[in-house]
Order: sequence, then structure tokens, then C-alpha cells
Amino acid sequence: MPAKDLYHDTVVEALINDGWEITDDPLILSYGGRELYVDLGAEKTTIAAQKDNLKIAVEIKSFLKPSPVRDLEEAAGKYGVYQSILADIASDRILYLAVPKRSYEGIFTEKLGQLILKSLKIKLLVFDDEERRIIQWIP
Repeated sequence: MPAKDLYHDTVVEALINDGWEITDDPLILSYGGRELYVDLGAEKTTIAAQKDNLKIAVEIKSFLKPSPVRDLEEAAGKYGVYQSILADIASDRILYLAVPKRSYEGIFTEKLGQLILKSLKIKLLVFDDEERRIIQWIP
């Protein structure tokens, strides 16, 4: 099993504070005889016109490498692999890439980051690592 990301516990706390229940830590995806590990699985029951049980998978990335482009390449690659598997075996679960606020305000607001988000349809969960809270959900 892979090591936990630097911000793993921060994101767990932020999700719980936002009303999510952590159901899998990590979320194991078994596919074609292989096992892959998404950092978290979570559920939230909402009451609206009808009751919906929302399920998410969250891949957490710190973006601490000297090259934000390299971090973006790795994050986008993992996101694509996990998204493909989830679409096939758990299409009711929405995948999010959790990134710290400083990364969102950096590479993800640049032209390259915007292109990757749009073309790969990456959903972001932006968190404040100091306040340990979710700042923004970007579908």
C-alpha cells in the first residue's frame, strides 16, 4: 500500500467538517487482477427534493516537487487512470483531485493548468492546509 500524502489527515478532517463520512481510507480499486489505491472514499447523504447518496473518491496531491509541471503531469495521469476504472466499476462515485490552495492559485490558474483541467475534465477539491477546511469544489 502506498504511503499517505503529506496532506492526507488535513483533507480527511476538512471532509468530515464539511459533513462527509470517510468510508474508505484508502479506496481500493481492483481491476483486471491489479489493485490501485485512491487516497479516500467518502459519502454524504443530502436531503433535497429527493434523497441522494453522494459518493466521491478523492486523490490528494501536495504539489511539493521543484517542478509544478511534473506534479501536474503525475496528478493528471493518476486521475485519468482512476477515472477510467471508476467509470467502469463504480460509475456512481465522483472522482476529485484534492489540492492545496497555493497549488490551485499557482499552476491551476495558469494557461497550462486550465487546459489540463478542461481537456481531462478534472474535478478539483481545493483545501486550506492551515485552516484544515475545504475552500472550493470545482466540478
